[in-house]
Amino acid sequence: MNKILTIDQGTTSSRSIIFDQNGDIQDLAQQEYPLIYPNDGWVEIEPHVLMNSVEQTLNNINLDEVAGIGITNQRETTLVWDRETGEPIYNAIVWQDRRTAEYCSSINDEAIKDTINKKTGLLLDPYFSATKIRWILDKIPNAQTRAEAGELCFGTVDTYLMYKLSKGEIFKTDITNASRTMLFDIHKLEWDDELLSFFNIPKAILPEVIHSDGDFGTLNQLNDLPVKAVLGDQQAALFGQGCLSKGDLKSTYGTGCFLMANIGQDPISSKEGLLTTIGFSLNGKISYAIEGSIYAAGTTIQWLRDNLEFFSDSSVSENFLNNEANANGVHFIPAFTGLGAPYWNSEIRASFHGITRNSSKADLISAAFNSISYQTKDIIDCLSKAGINVSSLNIDGGMVSNITFAKQIANLLNLKISIPENKESTARGVAILAGIKSGIMDTNHVLKQMKTSYDPELDKHKAMQEDYILWKSIIESSLSP
Repeated sequence: MNKILTIDQGTTSSRSIIFDQNGDIQDLAQQEYPLIYPNDGWVEIEPHVLMNSVEQTLNNINLDEVAGIGITNQRETTLVWDRETGEPIYNAIVWQDRRTAEYCSSINDEAIKDTINKKTGLLLDPYFSATKIRWILDKIPNAQTRAEAGELCFGTVDTYLMYKLSKGEIFKTDITNASRTMLFDIHKLEWDDELLSFFNIPKAILPEVIHSDGDFGTLNQLNDLPVKAVLGDQQAALFGQGCLSKGDLKSTYGTGCFLMANIGQDPISSKEGLLTTIGFSLNGKISYAIEGSIYAAGTTIQWLRDNLEFFSDSSVSENFLNNEANANGVHFIPAFTGLGAPYWNSEIRASFHGITRNSSKADLISAAFNSISYQTKDIIDCLSKAGINVSSLNIDGGMVSNITFAKQIANLLNLKISIPENKESTARGVAILAGIKSGIMDTNHVLKQMKTSYDPELDKHKAMQEDYILWKSIIESSLSP
C-alpha cells in the first residue's frame, strides 16, 4: 500500500487523483459542474450535483494500493444539512457569494469587529461562513429551531464530503477550514462561544475540529479507506509548494487568486487588509499564514470566453497578450462580486475604462489579465508593509500555464517567480501530508521538487509599474463616495 488518493473538490470541478510514494500522479479523473447565480452577487452549487461530481471521479480511478486519503476543498463554501438523512436544507452558498453584504454593513459595533479580527484573524465580510450560516437559518422555515435541537449539521465542503462518504459516521473538519468560518479562535484552536452567541449560531451544528493530519476516520463508502489529512485548498497549495518555513510564500491562480505567506508559529495581524489564518499543522505543530484574497482570477478569463466569446478555449487567450502587457490605455476592474484584499468592498462592480474606437479585443483581454497581476501587486505591497520581506514568489494554478501572463507577474513585481514542474500543488500538497501521516512520504517530496523560474525584465517593469499606478487611481476613484 504505497499510494495516496486526493479528493480535490474545487469551485467549478471535482477531481480524484492518485499519487505514488514519490508524489507523482498515477491516475486522475475530473468532472466539471455549473455554478448557479440566482441573484446579483449570489453564487450557489446544487449539493447533489457537487456530490455526484465527486462520486463520478472516484468511480473512474483505480484505488488499488491506496494507503490513505487526503481531502482538499474550496473554503468558506457553506452547507447545512439534516443530521439524520444527510439531505441539505439549502444549496451550498459559495465563498464568492455576497448576499450577506447588507447584513455585514449593518453591523456598526466596532468592538465586535475588533473581536472577530483578534480571535479569528479575519475581517467581518460576507466571504466567510458565519453570515452564510446565519442567512440559511433565517430564511429556511424552522431551521433555527432545528439547529438548536441538534437536528442540523453545518460544514464546509470537506465536512460534507466526509459525512456523506461515511454515511454520517464522520462529522469533523480540520483547523484550516475551521479558521475560515469567522467562528473559530485560531489561538485557542476552538469554536468561540462569544462569536457563536453574536451570530446566534448553535454550537450543536458544528463539527469536531482536529489537526490537519489528525485521525479523521474511515470512509465506508470508499472501501473503508482512512482519511489521513484535510486542508483547505489554499493551505494545501502552500504546503504543496514547499512553503514550510517562515517567509515562504505562494500565489495560486485558480477560480480566484490567493497569495499566502508562511509566518511561522506566532500569528501576526495586518492593518493593511490582509487575513491571518492557519496554514497547516504537521506533527502537532501549527504554521500560521497571512493571506490576500482576489475574488476573480480564472473566473475573469472564463467570462471573456463564455460571456463575451472572445475565444473558444482559455489556452488561446495567450495569443492576445504581449510581453509588454500593453492594453493601449484600457483598464479593467474585475469586481463581479466586489473586491477582496486590500479593498474589501462588496458594492463595486466590474467595468472597463479607457475604451476608444481604436480599442480591440486584444486590448480588453490584456486589460483583464493585467487586472489580475495588479491585484497581486496590491497584496505584495501589503505584505511589505506588514514587515514580510518578499524576495521571490512561487506561483501555481491553471492560469500559470499561460507563460506570457506568468512573465508579466515577474515583470510587474520585479521579482523572480518559480512555477513547479507538477502544477497540481493543491492536490499534491494534501497528498504529501497524508503520505507523511501514512508513513510512505516525507517533507523532502515538496522541498526538492523541480521548478521553472523567470527573472524580471527591468525595462518592462517600469512600463507596467506606470500602468499599475493609473489602474490603482481608477480603483480608488471608483471606491470614492
